[in-house]
Amino acid sequence: MSIAEAYDIPPARPPLVPPAPPRAPSNIGPFGRVAAMRKNAIGSWGQRAYEEDVIRIQFFGRSSFVLNTPDSIRHVLVDNYENYVRTPAAVRVLKPMLGEGLLIAEGRNWKHQRRTLAPAFTPRAVNMLIPHMTTATDETIAKLQAGSGGPVDLREAMQRMTLEIAGRTMFSFGMDRHGAALRDFVMEYGTRLARPHLLDLLLPLGWPSPQDISRAFFRKRWTRFVAMLMAERRAAGKNDGAPPRDLFDLMGAARDPETGAAFSDEQLGDQIATMILAGHETTATALFWSLYLLALDPATQEELAIEVQGANVNGALDIGRLKFTRAVMDETMRLYPPAFLIARAADGPDMIARLPVKKNDIVLVAPWLLHRHEKLWHEPNAFIPARFMPGVPPPDRFAYLPFGVGARVCIGAHFALVEAVLALAKIIGAFRVELLDKKPVLPVGVVTTQPDRSPMFRISRR
Repeated sequence: MSIAEAYDIPPARPPLVPPAPPRAPSNIGPFGRVAAMRKNAIGSWGQRAYEEDVIRIQFFGRSSFVLNTPDSIRHVLVDNYENYVRTPAAVRVLKPMLGEGLLIAEGRNWKHQRRTLAPAFTPRAVNMLIPHMTTATDETIAKLQAGSGGPVDLREAMQRMTLEIAGRTMFSFGMDRHGAALRDFVMEYGTRLARPHLLDLLLPLGWPSPQDISRAFFRKRWTRFVAMLMAERRAAGKNDGAPPRDLFDLMGAARDPETGAAFSDEQLGDQIATMILAGHETTATALFWSLYLLALDPATQEELAIEVQGANVNGALDIGRLKFTRAVMDETMRLYPPAFLIARAADGPDMIARLPVKKNDIVLVAPWLLHRHEKLWHEPNAFIPARFMPGVPPPDRFAYLPFGVGARVCIGAHFALVEAVLALAKIIGAFRVELLDKKPVLPVGVVTTQPDRSPMFRISRR
């Protein structure tokens, strides 16, 4: 059966295959791999990585394993997850921005944070925050409607919108005064400090690399900025006896259900940094990629717009009716996973797919590879939202990892999906989106799956 038959795609409408970076040559060596990783980690894998189950790579005397089978991924991320910890390189890159927050923490510290934060991200808590999301999205649409009618940078618009949502859901205030500074921090770090150098990969964590010195100076400025945001929110106060109004209230009131411990100010600051950065940057990028794909595929865009019309109930969108919109977002995150790589270091010996793993060996689960693997997907490089529609057999739970899996699955996954689906529906419901720039936009792996440039769009009212 062809993919068109399986997903009921009309023969006259072949699926879109968006552009992707060239794959690395089969004979790439260690230094060539490091150079490719610094330029674009997504382009550092060769064709084998899209075809084989497990790939073992020798990297300066240490083994790295790339896993592409659901069983082996389940073993590492679920069954024996406590044996696999953040790699030194990941800690070097992420810690200056996120401190000891949930994404970095290990062991007992991680368990305390996860237990304490969990109530703030239940569906009920997220529903409380939806008005913040819709207000910021509606304001963005109004600004776009009031524009000159000329070319529009939708990547920047999505970054500003999701940053505004992050500010309002976290602090109940807009980011008019602080948004530019926050975006500057994110851009500075992504441009100068987030790409690992060779020494970042080779040195033990206790030995600072040259980049670590610059990262330490950055962290001092960054933590002062986050502390200022917290102080401003506290100055706004809270009505005694009133229900929580934002994530700051929820996280400030959170207590570990086993110990009763609350977060210290430093811990709270690290959680806020994690939620703002992990939330706004990944959602903005996912929204950009979805708009890019829909601009390349006008028929799918029109199908989504029709669904939005039918989901409008008494002036508000019923997210339960946005099934195709959700499928578009799911397929977007398959092709452009927000986190393109999950890297772990073995804390002790193990066996994976009948291969021995030694302490300190590196295990890689790459959603970029997994989501495009030729054994796991029909037409893996094609944009086919129908894969995720109700009634179609779902992918294996360990073959599709936009938010990770297991104990360390992204705690904000439901929040991010609600935000992204509502925002995409509102934007496509309001505008017809076209690309003005025909040059391909290629994904680049730098912490998240980012576009290599910002193309210009034309938007017109529906």
